[in-house]
Amino acid sequence: MTSTPLTRSEAKDLTRRRLMRAAFTILDEEGEAGLTTVRVARAAGIAQSSFYVHFKDRQELLRALGDRVGERLRGAMREARRRAREAPSDRERHRETFRIPLEAICRHPALFRLGLRARHDPSSPFHEFAVESAGAYRAHLVADLASFGFPNGGESDRRRLEMVADGIGALSDAMAIGHIDGRYPDLEEVVDVLVAFSYGYLRLLRKDPAASPGDPPASSGPFSERSTDPPTAPTVDPNIGVRHEPGGGVRRDGA
Repeated sequence: MTSTPLTRSEAKDLTRRRLMRAAFTILDEEGEAGLTTVRVARAAGIAQSSFYVHFKDRQELLRALGDRVGERLRGAMREARRRAREAPSDRERHRETFRIPLEAICRHPALFRLGLRARHDPSSPFHEFAVESAGAYRAHLVADLASFGFPNGGESDRRRLEMVADGIGALSDAMAIGHIDGRYPDLEEVVDVLVAFSYGYLRLLRKDPAASPGDPPASSGPFSERSTDPPTAPTVDPNIGVRHEPGGGVRRDGA
């Protein structure tokens, strides 16, 4: 059986994907310092001159890698948040909304560090792209929170959603760095902390005047609609060792 020859467009796309796979491998194994156009072309098995048919330079290659990871990650995160919204009592679905980005960062830690540095370094040739990427994540999360029913009708509502989105991103970045550096070796423990934080900041968005700092989450997931009924039995916030008694009292486990 003979195979059908690739068209010129298909062959070009295949070569581009080979270059990107080679670049990911080098970046993951050796870091940014090991990523050169010569090495990428050699690892992909193509001539050095052919590299420039697909990418203008190393920076354009890095942007393409960031685009690939970012597009897939944003899609996966949006789907995870949708699934969590559909089943608010399923805490594992909520945990998955935090686990997915952490796992993506761990797959390509050098690319993550590069983007994080560039975002805060205006002199970096990667700066504009890194800022745009961070803005895309923020916009996706703000849109999802608004679609879940959080207030977004006024300027202050929108600003608060953006602040929460930035806070989620900053906390996730900090936890990811701690995990990559070995300070927080258990990824599931990191997810636990992010989930615990989420119950607080998402409750603030609901503008419920009856809510107080001692109130527990009224639902099993922060993406669900808040109930106004007071709790009738002690409840435990996920993984933070705090028990909320009926009437708003708080007691530490073991106290």
